[in-house]
Amino acid sequence: MAAGLVHKFPKSFIFGTATAAYQIEGAVQEDGRGESIWDRFCHTPDKIKNGDTGDVACDHYHRYAEDIALMKDLGVGAYRFSIAWPRIIPDGEGTVNQKGLDWYARLVDKLLAAGIVPFVTLYHWDLPQALEEKYGGWRSRKIPEAFRRYAEVVVAALGDRVRHWITLNEMPGFVVAGYGLGIHAPGAKESRQVLTQIQHHALLAHGYGVRAVRSHGGRRAQVGVAHNARAFVPAIETAADIAAARKGFVFDNGPMLDPLLRGHYPQPWLAALGKDGPQVAAGDLEIIAAPMDFFGINCYSGVFVRAPRQHETAPAAPLKIEEATPSLAAPSTPEDGFVVVPKPKDYPVACDGWVPVMPQAIYWAVRLCHEEYGVKATYITENGCSVTDEPTGEEVQDTDRTEFYRLYLGAAARAVAEGYPLKGYFAWSLLDNFEWAAGYTCRFGLYRNNFVTQRRTAKLSAKFYAACIKARQVL
Repeated sequence: MAAGLVHKFPKSFIFGTATAAYQIEGAVQEDGRGESIWDRFCHTPDKIKNGDTGDVACDHYHRYAEDIALMKDLGVGAYRFSIAWPRIIPDGEGTVNQKGLDWYARLVDKLLAAGIVPFVTLYHWDLPQALEEKYGGWRSRKIPEAFRRYAEVVVAALGDRVRHWITLNEMPGFVVAGYGLGIHAPGAKESRQVLTQIQHHALLAHGYGVRAVRSHGGRRAQVGVAHNARAFVPAIETAADIAAARKGFVFDNGPMLDPLLRGHYPQPWLAALGKDGPQVAAGDLEIIAAPMDFFGINCYSGVFVRAPRQHETAPAAPLKIEEATPSLAAPSTPEDGFVVVPKPKDYPVACDGWVPVMPQAIYWAVRLCHEEYGVKATYITENGCSVTDEPTGEEVQDTDRTEFYRLYLGAAARAVAEGYPLKGYFAWSLLDNFEWAAGYTCRFGLYRNNFVTQRRTAKLSAKFYAACIKARQVL
């Protein structure tokens, strides 16, 4: 942030924080909850660091009132959380578990009483294990059909109080990491053809989720998706490099954004896939492209790109899975209109080395979603970082995370100041929690959590975020 430059946010801008059910709730065998693919994956040897599991996590299931009090202390106006599908329908498609619905109803009521708006994500990766075993999980078209009923059940139960709905979280993440790389649940390593079909089924589930909100959420309901679109940042903000960023953004994100926002798959992508392309039934694309009210972007980092040089024929620098969003896009070459600029080995990173610090990513992700795809309302549905928190007594002076938030909030403020339709920002995450395959070795929280005592302690970053929210500007 330049010296003397004040980054402000309008009164209508929503500041929030975000979590996911499996990462914080615990209570995996209480009140009728069924097993999820993450329960099974965590209890499979050598899948999670240190053999960690989400069995207890942050014990949010029993401590949600305490955690809502923390949100109130922060001053956030909204809380994004997910609902555990196996807590609502234990086997994914059979009997509804009323105790599960009742718990989320209590959570929503407590949030509303505290003046905090719930943003509810219907699916954040915890597929019922029974559906994985019975149908092969997201490989099967049965899953979006089961999701349709699950979404209808949840929206019908909570739609009188919840106005903001998110269908699925990071579809490329669970498709590629879970079924392609095998590093997330269910731990599969499928072919490209199977992965493109899984992606299609996820998109179809999103469309069914939108329909569920339209049918059962009431006339004031709003619905969107939380998508980890890869952000492309011009190496220099010249006309040529900005044009390269546009081309890279559409090329790489098109396999998901085109069907979601344009109603068709990119023809060059389908041509490159050949027989590995998805099987699309009549009417699928109409369901997938159902109009949304907002578009959520989970943004942590991005890639620098430049314009190709004249007669350049060398292949573009590869995008590494650990530093960028998983994608099913085809490999690029300079003929596609952009070249990835590699980062030096000493480039600053967070999150155990997989998130290069690139605050401009927020600005460019919001801008390009608007300019290239016509998105008229955007939220940053996740942004944050994991760094090494070293407590000093009762305090955590995480100046590194605080500086991360300062820079990224500044980029968000730039988007707002320039008139791009960014409506809100959700910090990831409220608490240190179960961080998927990394177990409890990565800490993303604004509040430090002692996983033995479950004591929460505000970090410096929490105090910084609270001060920014109160002032409605980056401090």
